[in-house]
Amino acid sequence: MKITLAQTSPKLRRSNLDDVVSIINEYKSQSDIIVFPELALSGYMLQDKLLEDAWSEDELDILAKLSQDVVIVVGAAMRDGRVFRNTALYFADGKLLSKHIKVHLPNYGMFEEARYFEGGDKFEVFNHNDKKISMLVCEDLWHEDVHKELIKLDPELMIVLVASPARGFYDDGLAIEDKWYNIIKTVSKETSAKLIFVNRVGFEDGLGFWGGSCIVEDGTIIHKLQKFEKEIKTFEV
Repeated sequence: MKITLAQTSPKLRRSNLDDVVSIINEYKSQSDIIVFPELALSGYMLQDKLLEDAWSEDELDILAKLSQDVVIVVGAAMRDGRVFRNTALYFADGKLLSKHIKVHLPNYGMFEEARYFEGGDKFEVFNHNDKKISMLVCEDLWHEDVHKELIKLDPELMIVLVASPARGFYDDGLAIEDKWYNIIKTVSKETSAKLIFVNRVGFEDGLGFWGGSCIVEDGTIIHKLQKFEKEIKTFEV
């Protein structure tokens, strides 16, 4: 499987879709799957801009069409009437094949997601190309009960879309980086699943996102992108 990690820097505007389409067209011939971060189509600090910038499924038909050539996984703020959800979207075979609504919405410190989004209520696996796949969004993976649920679901591939701000700077790295890598290595080992972790970079309203996207197998990081830089790279696993 050829996996392209698209560690992008989304802006608070709808033109993110144009950027995503451009990346897909550039990398689809060398990829089986292209994975973008949490809210890659929307930007993170949307707040009231959700009323203008959230997406409906029919507005993303271009991604469905492109998925005839390559699997696309991307995060977006999705609209259902006046309800908004932080969603991971899995496009394949010319259609939106699956979606995961972020269940655990952080609402502390710098985070206000629960104020603007409605959370999901389940974790699940779906089948594609003879693989059992689960998708999660950021904070979902920070809860031990979710780890237990994933062990029961027994996915072969986990896709985790993330928008993690840099926190806890020290001389040799970031505390948040260490925490995230400990979590994803543990979950990969517990479930025996390959895990794709894609975190965004860039700045929004004083928040800086650290990147470090990676692929984990049997509790070991086998491929990793750099921190703080936009980077798009394809790996074969």
